[in-house]
Amino acid sequence: MSKLKYIQTLGRKAKKASEELSNINDKKKNAVLKTFYSEIKNNTKQILNANKIDIINSKKNKLKDNLIDRSMLNLDRIKSILASIEEVISFKDPTNKILAKWKRPNGLVINRVTMPIGVLGVIYEARPNVTSDVSVLSFKSGNAAILRGGKEAFRSNIAISNLFRTSLKKNKINQDCIQLVNNTDRKLVDLMLSQMSAYIDIIIPRGGKGLVKKVLDLSSVPTIGHLEGLCHVYLDKSYNLKKAEKIIFNSKLRRTSICGAAETLLIHKSVKKNDIKHILEKLNNHGCKIIGDKNIKKIFRFTLPVKEKDWSTEYLDSKISVKIVDNIDEAINHIKKYGTNHTECIISNDEKNIIKFSKQIQSSIVMTNASTQFADGYEFGLGSEVGISTNKMHPRGPVGLEQLVTYKYVVNGKGQIRP
Repeated sequence: MSKLKYIQTLGRKAKKASEELSNINDKKKNAVLKTFYSEIKNNTKQILNANKIDIINSKKNKLKDNLIDRSMLNLDRIKSILASIEEVISFKDPTNKILAKWKRPNGLVINRVTMPIGVLGVIYEARPNVTSDVSVLSFKSGNAAILRGGKEAFRSNIAISNLFRTSLKKNKINQDCIQLVNNTDRKLVDLMLSQMSAYIDIIIPRGGKGLVKKVLDLSSVPTIGHLEGLCHVYLDKSYNLKKAEKIIFNSKLRRTSICGAAETLLIHKSVKKNDIKHILEKLNNHGCKIIGDKNIKKIFRFTLPVKEKDWSTEYLDSKISVKIVDNIDEAINHIKKYGTNHTECIISNDEKNIIKFSKQIQSSIVMTNASTQFADGYEFGLGSEVGISTNKMHPRGPVGLEQLVTYKYVVNGKGQIRP
């Protein structure tokens, strides 16, 4: 079978499955998710064994450390997957919900009603938890999904997707609601993007800049996603040192490989030099390279000289760019110039500046006195996410259950005709 025929066969099956999903109620959906929860729990050892092989192969292929970290599963990450499934089960079905209802002078009753998008095409690197998250969220929201994971977690993705398909089968529901592309040939990604508009309704990329740019350049299908997560933290002139230190450290170093990790620290010129030194020393003592301007170099002697490209670099590593700014306006303008509309944070005790920052920053997520690493669907109470969207159009931010539906208008009449 040719690659095109193979991917189009997946598309036809997904289209059929998505149509059948419209007849499945919330009780049946939750039954599948409960079965999936049990399958993951009972087959944890099998999943971890598959993941172990993936990690060994990734190291042999000399993949970057951040990719290996994102591909790795352990008991804590399995527990997170289980917690996500449990939380999504507790949510109400987002489909067939009346968002608005009004009556016209001619007696027509207009209803705006939610409905599934249809078929999702999700292309991702590393992160085998995405296989579970997307399966759970797409199914609960009434969508079918075609998943194409990367070679970094190939066996892990197969193990998890097969458990979801088993859960569908046990509940006598079409297994093709979830399909994994079982080949890592990159030509299949090109075909998903360019030859599947008749079957896939939306493409969601999750991965590095190269993957996302390719999707944006080639896709003939609408996309949801973000190109980069170049996140900023701004330390204002009025602050609490203990709070600031905790937030900055967590934003940068909790996990450096995720899109919510801070990459640039902007500091108001009024911040005490000893406090700046204390913050940077803590980062540096935990392996973080400080890349800063001349003002930072005067304060912290281990500072590496900053280059223009550093301000627009998503490191995904233990590095941070640091700059002294004259005021909040300079910080906001810096973010607007170099940011990617992902997540920005202000640390401040000044309510007026917090409001100003929140209003003027147009990124999809704005944190006030909280770590940028909270930029995550699970942390937002969405159960999990299929990704973060920096699109100006719907949806924005973490894309969870409620964001995977669109709407239609149902107009109820009693024989009215338009004059």
